Parts: sequence; C-alpha cells; structure tokens
Amino acid sequence: MINNTNIQRTAIFLRSARKIVLTGSETEEEARAAEKLPIHLPRPRTFDDVHSQRVHMKQKLAAGFRLLAKYGWDEGVAGHMTLRDPEYPDLFWVNAFGQYFGHIKASDLILGDHSGSIVRGQYTVNKAAFVIHEAVHRARSDVVCAVHTHSMYGKTFSTLGRKLLPISQDSCAFYNSHAIYEDYGGVVYDKEEGERLVKAIGATNKALILQNHGLLTVGKTVDEAIWWFIAMERSCQSQLLAEAALADGYKGLAVVSDEVAELTHKTVGESFAGYAMFQPLYEMIIKEQPDCLE
Repeated sequence: MINNTNIQRTAIFLRSARKIVLTGSETEEEARAAEKLPIHLPRPRTFDDVHSQRVHMKQKLAAGFRLLAKYGWDEGVAGHMTLRDPEYPDLFWVNAFGQYFGHIKASDLILGDHSGSIVRGQYTVNKAAFVIHEAVHRARSDVVCAVHTHSMYGKTFSTLGRKLLPISQDSCAFYNSHAIYEDYGGVVYDKEEGERLVKAIGATNKALILQNHGLLTVGKTVDEAIWWFIAMERSCQSQLLAEAALADGYKGLAVVSDEVAELTHKTVGESFAGYAMFQPLYEMIIKEQPDCLE
C-alpha cells in the first residue's frame, strides 16, 4: 500500500520534471534557468564561529519576548525565557528583572550561571526564573531554551488540573509529550521546588502545565521552545472555549483517537515542526520591530 504521508513529505519538496514556460513573464531560457534553482526548506542555521551563533540565538530570544508582549502575555515582572549559551553550556541568557517584554533587545539579555550569579550584564534577574530554569537546564542537556510566563488561557487552564486533550490537529502536538505539576506552593523561590518541577516535566516532555500557575515549554532550539509556548497557550484557549460551549464540558468533546493523535504528533509535534512554525512569526516581528535585534 502506498504511504500518502511519505509521498507528501518527499514529492512536495522536489523540483517537478514538467517543462513549461509562463506566458507573458518568461522566455524559454528563463524557464529552464528557473528549473535549476534550489528549493529551500526552513532549517536551523549553521555557523562558522560561536560568536555569530550566540548573536543569532540572542536575537531570536529577544524577538520571542517581543512576540509575547504583542500577544499580551507579559504580566508585570512575571515571566521569563532562557537560552543556554552555545559556548558555555553551564551558563544561560535571561531577561533582566522588571524590563517590559516589548522593549527587550538582544543586547539587554543577562548571562547567569547555575548559582544565580551574574556573569554578564548590569541588572538582576527574576529569582523564580533562576530557580525554575536553572533546574531545567541542568537536568535536561537537550533543552536549549525554556519559556514561562503567566498567559491568560494557560494560567486559566492550569486551574483544571488536567492535561490538554487531542481535540484538534494543533493540540496533537502535545499528545503524550506534556505533564502537570500539581504541587503549587507559591512563588518558586527554593531549589527543592525547582527539582520537583524537573521531575514533573520528565526526560522528554516538551511542556509542563504548572497547576494554578501557568505554562512552561522547552525546546532544542529557541524557535521551537517559543513556538510550543504559543501553540500551547492557543490550545488551552481552544479547549476552554470548546468546553464552555458544551453542557457537559470536556466529556462532550469529540476527541481525536489515540492512533490518529499519535500519528499527527509525529508530524506537528516534532522539533522540526516547532522550528518551522516559528519562522513566519520571527519574520513578522523583526520587520515590525527591528530594534529587537540590536
């Protein structure tokens, strides 16, 4: 039997063998030349030196802060994103305490170590950011970026004490790849709380619902981690709306079968998908607010 999924994943990226000339816009020579042009896929950039890589990653993180502000997901001094330094993996970049997400530039980011000390920068950082993110970065070597803030639908959904259901293609990205942290004990200030968070998110999950608190997402790239947060916040919103529309709440939802959810997750929930989905948003925000790259 022919696997249609494999066909879509391969043929769609190949140059067609069909020879045509677009009337009114091409000569025969131009048409043949166009057929030889390479087809580009959204792939993470490679770098010849670690400095260029660091600059690029910090720019992506700054752009992510601008997006969160644009969507209204900033909440005073709450919320933070961290980036593992590409040269010194035991250090991470984070937003300064009290700086509005919508004003953050790449040059504003603070470099800290796992003891909470400032390595580069002149401002302090959110203590809760240090406790949560330090634990995640230390325990998960695969995590390059971690995202947490108190977005409206994420923190609202967190009060239900339940995981997201696979009720749409988008929510299938989190099928069997997110968990719940049930032990909310106030603002996260102690190291033991960070350890419990790490245990809750596990070795492979991409996201954690912090009960009575909000969402935490992680990724192998900055792009992926930020996209998972955006997608999870919107999935929380979608499920809250769907449940509110039904007399029996979540019990009346048409849930995608486990088999289909698992298959869908292998497409929309993989790292490449997370990276690719972030690119249009990145292009949009740097065009609107190019100073974030500074």
